[in-house]
Amino acid sequence: MKNDHSALRRKIILQVVLIAILAPALWFLIQYLLIDGLFQAAFAEWFVHLCENLFKISYYDGVNMYQQLFRNNRGVWLSAGLIVVLLLVFYFVLSRMTRYFNEVSAGIDQLVDESGGEIVLSPEMDFIAAKLNEIKTKLDKRERDVKEAEQRKNDLVVDLAHDLRTPLTSVIGYLSLLDEAPDMPVEQKARYIGITLEKANRLEQLINEFFDITRFNLQSIVLEREKINLSFMLQQMADEFYPLAAPAGKQVTVNAPEDLSIWGDADKLARVFNNLLKNAISYSFDHTTIEIEAIQRDEIIEVSITNQGNPIPAQKLNQVFEKFFRLDEARSSHSGGAGLGLAIAREIVTAHGGAISAQSDEHATIFRVSLPVQTPANS
Repeated sequence: MKNDHSALRRKIILQVVLIAILAPALWFLIQYLLIDGLFQAAFAEWFVHLCENLFKISYYDGVNMYQQLFRNNRGVWLSAGLIVVLLLVFYFVLSRMTRYFNEVSAGIDQLVDESGGEIVLSPEMDFIAAKLNEIKTKLDKRERDVKEAEQRKNDLVVDLAHDLRTPLTSVIGYLSLLDEAPDMPVEQKARYIGITLEKANRLEQLINEFFDITRFNLQSIVLEREKINLSFMLQQMADEFYPLAAPAGKQVTVNAPEDLSIWGDADKLARVFNNLLKNAISYSFDHTTIEIEAIQRDEIIEVSITNQGNPIPAQKLNQVFEKFFRLDEARSSHSGGAGLGLAIAREIVTAHGGAISAQSDEHATIFRVSLPVQTPANS
């Protein structure tokens, strides 16, 4: 909502105009009623009578005292009366302005106290009430997001701790069999060793996820920038993921201009594209192609990674970059990460001054990374 001060401004101007009219009217009323008008004779008689009783003087001496105090000093009394009227008017105006400040202060207190009700102010301050309620809504949402992320993290830690037992038990069990039977047949020994190695690798992956959780919460991202051949980096990653993609008949293609370069942190950007590519391979259909495309538009380089698979539900599309969010509700002990890959990717891209987004439908899921082309001078 825009800062529409018009209602408040009209209210203040109206009050000022009314006060500007009423102040002199009141002053003239006092002057013509008490000093020169209707109640002048009554006031004079009252004053003379007071002097007779209080000071024990004659009627004529009382009249003379009235003449000396009031009639001869008429200008002084008029000035004093005007000052009193102005002070009363000033107090009235100040009290009206203070009421607005008190309302805003009460609204801020309600915002700080996190009370559940809507903040309501005077009609002429609806724009301030709208902004306070907007801030309140954002703070409430942020608090809910933090609690949800914390709950997801706690659930994840419990899941990972539980999952650690399975591969560890298998490693210990197969190593015990190998230790107890040194003359075991070669084929059987090779099979046990292969299973043990597989479980040990899974155990290492789970431990790395624990480290990711800690690093994500405790470390800020520090960039060590250098000139990067982005085309070479993307092609190299496509080659590295061949063993993961090939068994399911998947391919990874790269379409990028030669010598496409960017100024950034090579290790951290590699992690961004590694996480995105691993995600694309994990959630794509068998015998499909994952397409990596990079293009430069003016001072922006855009990298998109497209895969064909089940679409991401629209209500979850904006959550995939939140930490500890996992698309699969039921986590497998053999697959699924800590829900940090895309969240870390967003943090790294943001640290580079870029943006990351996702779109998904029944045809394809596309993750786009936009990065500014920077130099050592302006990075």
